[in-house]
Amino acid sequence: MSARYLTLNITPELAGLEVNTLLRRRLGLSGTVLRRVKWLEDGVTLDGARVNVRVRAQEGQTLAVRLTDPVISSGVAPAPGPLDIVYEDGDLVVLNKAPGVLVHPGHGHFDDTLGNFLMYHYKECGEESDFHPVHRLDKGTSGLVVAAKHPHAQEKLKNQLHSGAFRRVYLAVCDGAPPAPSGVIDAPIGRDPRERKRMAVNERNGKSAVTHFTVLQRFREYTYIECRLETGRTHQIRVHMAFAGHPLLGDAVYCRRKEAFHLEGQTLHAMTLGFMHPADGRYVEVTAPLPAYFEHLLHIL
Repeated sequence: MSARYLTLNITPELAGLEVNTLLRRRLGLSGTVLRRVKWLEDGVTLDGARVNVRVRAQEGQTLAVRLTDPVISSGVAPAPGPLDIVYEDGDLVVLNKAPGVLVHPGHGHFDDTLGNFLMYHYKECGEESDFHPVHRLDKGTSGLVVAAKHPHAQEKLKNQLHSGAFRRVYLAVCDGAPPAPSGVIDAPIGRDPRERKRMAVNERNGKSAVTHFTVLQRFREYTYIECRLETGRTHQIRVHMAFAGHPLLGDAVYCRRKEAFHLEGQTLHAMTLGFMHPADGRYVEVTAPLPAYFEHLLHIL
């Protein structure tokens, strides 16, 4: 089984600094991550030998810290299933989720989710990785979702979620015709006080949420739009478009109009995902094409 390590060569300017300082300030590791691994024989080492984090590093040495999980603790069981991997390296994996598939196991779905399929992939590849989701997509939403392979990458990516560093662009079909060719919906989102399973624009208890939308094509009763998120609140695009009077086609939760296309979820596809890589800070951006049902729908609207 392969494990992932982060290394640092001790240069003259770093010589004499405590290992703890180097791990936190130079490698950007949090106390939470360090507490998971420093008790391991290969958790924190200098030239391959286990050291206390209070030891001072010497010039020419190599500091290494184990990133992958010492124990698989998520409880997500490996199970074979379709997995469309768009990008993968030693720190993370980006998947193109099919509509109708859950990201996380839950009630009634313990072996048929993206998490189960990903854990099976790790097992088959001999990777010591647990399931570390960074964000989620609703069951009826298709497209790109990123999962980290270890807690350090998960922390780094989660810290980008509500910032400009984490770029998410979606394609959707909404009911009716937004009057402007583009616009911004800036309205806080929280739990619906009348129905706790739903989200709603909630001025009193909601969290800041901003969605930019652009009209791509107008049809007789519907509009094809692109949405870009500044924030990533639960059901954000679905709630914001419903709030604007243009709920998404196929959305059984937020759209009162019964659609006639026999869809299994809302017409929402996470097309583009961009982020700063947790290991080296480079910008990574990937795209996923529209699923076949979505392409067909656009032809018949």
